[in-house]
Amino acid sequence: MKTSDFYYDLPPELIAQTPLERRDGSRLMTLDKTTGEIGHHHFYDLPGFLRPGDCLVMNNSRVLPARLIGQRETGGACEVLLLIDRGEKTWECLVRPGKKLRKGARITFGDGQLTAEVTEVLADGNRLVRFEYEGIFLEILEQLGRMPLPPYIKEELQDQERYQTVYSKVSGSAAAPTAGLHFTPELLKQIGDMGVKLAYVTLHVGLGTFRPVKVDDVEHHDMHSEYCIIPPETAQIINETKRNGGRVICVGTTSCRTVESYANEDGTVRADGGWTKIFIYPGYRFKVLDGLITNFHLPESTLIMLVSALAGKERVLHAYEEAVKKRYRFFSFGDAMCIL
Repeated sequence: MKTSDFYYDLPPELIAQTPLERRDGSRLMTLDKTTGEIGHHHFYDLPGFLRPGDCLVMNNSRVLPARLIGQRETGGACEVLLLIDRGEKTWECLVRPGKKLRKGARITFGDGQLTAEVTEVLADGNRLVRFEYEGIFLEILEQLGRMPLPPYIKEELQDQERYQTVYSKVSGSAAAPTAGLHFTPELLKQIGDMGVKLAYVTLHVGLGTFRPVKVDDVEHHDMHSEYCIIPPETAQIINETKRNGGRVICVGTTSCRTVESYANEDGTVRADGGWTKIFIYPGYRFKVLDGLITNFHLPESTLIMLVSALAGKERVLHAYEEAVKKRYRFFSFGDAMCIL
């Protein structure tokens, strides 16, 4: 299976640069995973495609405002992007300009309420950076940090909360689980009131989600690792849904990868957590997931491969062609697709 098999042509002007004023006002394409039938709706129509007894699984990870703009002690601006918390006030980071931020380099952020030192240069070019501060690091980040928007978004975000889901809770992501951005509290209440169970997992989205597939053969791609957790109450809801004949519908590829990482052969899941490198592409047999709500993904990405594993490559690429024709908005702030 070739990476190029998952290419489609996307006019750049269809890449959404800003979120819509109304979260659930985005368009919603429905795709029947068996027949390939396509429908065109709005996201607020979603309850019409759900049934009492179904379960929506959502990723409650919250995006860290992990992009820090600082001043080098020797002069000049720099940027530090937090990737992984390594403990003891030390983070693995991406830095710019790399040539100026060698081991021992010191940086000041804001009015000095946060300072840092590069303690190690890693083999892949990332840095270990130790921070110094008084108080609670996450609160300082909320003041000084900016959202680490994807590279294809060129506009600054006016309201940082629009890159968070309304149910975000556990800080740790470097990017938003964007399928969830369409939900409002009112829509979630409407869905819950009709007898659909709401269950939450946590997967901290890493920047590896934007890493292109650089190999010709899909099977040779080295998937990035991300940390995820299925709490006991979520495992119970999913397993009860399965037992009672309901459908498990994941909101986003991150929720999908989490439940499939801890799936048993009989279609149940276990409460667990850890690092996952699960790579889902055509040929994969889904154990838990019955349906998926997701945004439109980059050509040749691992995410369009995952969607193709669920609905079939030809059906998915045809749906994407239709979305381009109908001028859907693509990627993080774009429109949504419901595959059932």
